[in-house]
Amino acid sequence: MEDFCRFADRPFAFLARYVKVRPIAHAAIVTAVIAAVACSVGAQYGVKVLVDTLTGGFYVGTHVRDAWFGFLLLATLIPADNLLWRVASWIASYTFVAVTGDLRRDLFRHLTGHAPSYFADRMPGTLTSRITATSNAVFTVENMFVWNVLPPCIATVSAILLIGTVSLAMSAGLIVIACIMLMALFRLAAAGKPLHDDFADKAAAVDGEMVDVISNLPLVRAFCGLSYEHDRFDATVGRELDARGRSLRYLEKLRVLHAVVTIVLTIALLAWVITLWQQGAATTGDVVLVCTLGLSILSATRDLAVALVDVTQH
Repeated sequence: MEDFCRFADRPFAFLARYVKVRPIAHAAIVTAVIAAVACSVGAQYGVKVLVDTLTGGFYVGTHVRDAWFGFLLLATLIPADNLLWRVASWIASYTFVAVTGDLRRDLFRHLTGHAPSYFADRMPGTLTSRITATSNAVFTVENMFVWNVLPPCIATVSAILLIGTVSLAMSAGLIVIACIMLMALFRLAAAGKPLHDDFADKAAAVDGEMVDVISNLPLVRAFCGLSYEHDRFDATVGRELDARGRSLRYLEKLRVLHAVVTIVLTIALLAWVITLWQQGAATTGDVVLVCTLGLSILSATRDLAVALVDVTQH
């Protein structure tokens, strides 16, 4: 039997172990999501082509061909975007569920392999609830990575590359800022690990208390201990609520910090492209492109900030 103790402080390696069990399915999900996000961002370039063509007036020849090129681009990318999401979701409905089954089977075998002394000072309800909680957390992490972490990352990278067609300096600046923000967010989110661990312990203790009291309810009533168990359970719930509050408030501070930074950067980006338009260095379509991509980056990085801190908590 594999020794799971070596994964105690290596959550990424623990997750990777189950990804490797079904590599083709996971790769198909990630590929479909990346392609869907690329199609979504690419559709905004089709809008730019249409705007540049239509603002040039009613012309024939090249302008008409450009307009139909923009139409065909949108007509291809929009269906591809929607269908690829459904493909990824369909595969995930099988793969992620199977991972939770693998994980619970492995952890149950690992738990039953311990010596009798291990169970002497540990409540059975707490141990079993941790297996279920771990399974649910892994399922949530996989879903959040595919639907909440990966899409904003790809959308931000794609948007920055498209902005490079308008201004390389603007694109380079965004790349530097995005890297700094991601590193800072990840480090700050990781710094809250003790708070999240404390909440996980307290939450498991609540489940364990309920399971153990209910399983021994006839014995509790026989010794008139129901009132004592109520008080003890209330105290356990109180500790869990305090731990959850501290964990959530720490995450909210990170989100507020990210919101302030992204608002300032997006406004500066829009002012920059309007300045380029005034100087004749950007077309109307370029302004529309940067405006839509700037809002996309703001939305993507906001979703990414929320997802990263939530994944860290799980």
